[in-house]
Amino acid sequence: MRSLFITAPGRSEMREVARPEPGRGEVRVRVRYLGYCGSDLNTFRGLNPLVSYPRVPGHEVAGVIDAVGPEVSDNFAPGVQVIVVPYTNCGECSACRKGRANACRNNQTLGVQRDGALAEEVVVPATKLLTSQRLSLREMVLVEPLSVGWHAARRGRSAAGDTVVVFGCGMVGLGAIAGAAAAGARVVAVDVAEVKLGVGRAAGAVVTINSKTDDLHQRLQALTENRGPDLLIEGVGLPETFRACVEEACFAGRVVYVGYAKEPVEYATKNFVMKEIDIMGSRNATPDDFRGVISQLEAGGFPVDAVITHVVPFSEAGAALAMWDKNPGTVTKIVVDLGGL
Repeated sequence: MRSLFITAPGRSEMREVARPEPGRGEVRVRVRYLGYCGSDLNTFRGLNPLVSYPRVPGHEVAGVIDAVGPEVSDNFAPGVQVIVVPYTNCGECSACRKGRANACRNNQTLGVQRDGALAEEVVVPATKLLTSQRLSLREMVLVEPLSVGWHAARRGRSAAGDTVVVFGCGMVGLGAIAGAAAAGARVVAVDVAEVKLGVGRAAGAVVTINSKTDDLHQRLQALTENRGPDLLIEGVGLPETFRACVEEACFAGRVVYVGYAKEPVEYATKNFVMKEIDIMGSRNATPDDFRGVISQLEAGGFPVDAVITHVVPFSEAGAALAMWDKNPGTVTKIVVDLGGL
């Protein structure tokens, strides 16, 4: 079967590899759609410190089971459409022992620390599968990236009555917007692209701010009667947005950082203490986050067509990475369609 490898920064190639066979407790999934994540782009750019080469990218997977190994539940039989939870957990580290396996110290995510799913077929443990009777595979491929933002909103304890600011209307930001809105919060989306702000509004934001043309501080103060937002979620990765979260948070507010800043961030730390802010990291997502996103998508109304900006055949998967590298502002979500191979 064929699989796409990123062989070095800026280089990819299609290779023939052996067809995998499922073992005990495993299933083989025929990959139908695979979404590219920012981590895949960073791998292509040579900027992902967790990756060695060559590496098969891809951890946003929707497909159909075509074979099962021994000791697999009847719920996961050939023909069932599934979503793959792409993380591992060791069960022994401090995070796992505290019931937060999404933050496992020894996690290996598909396409990052281990080869991913940009292949005709992939074998995974049945325990890492979820399904939906109502979603199409095209919708299912969005569940994992949205779940990462959904987890950030839950991590920040989004609640009714809160004003929640989300920096960035990429996939993680859209998941955070949807998650906070589902919790009953008033959500403010911040971005520098009007098109993306429109998608953020469709995902659940009631207010949008273009931080390139608007005065962010004045707008947030006006929206909150000069108190500042209750919760700010950073989904961009820039020092200025990391700092803005702390500067704009209300006293006794909360801040959630998703992913990594692209360079070191310097703070005037007095706000940490004076405001007694809760500052939290957010990593990956839990099965409950996946289920929350599945329920949200099943309810309808999420702007799926606006979110998926590019669909490319498997044969053009490498070229799509190169295009994204050169034109990042044009992309919200690239989906590789392996249906026709």
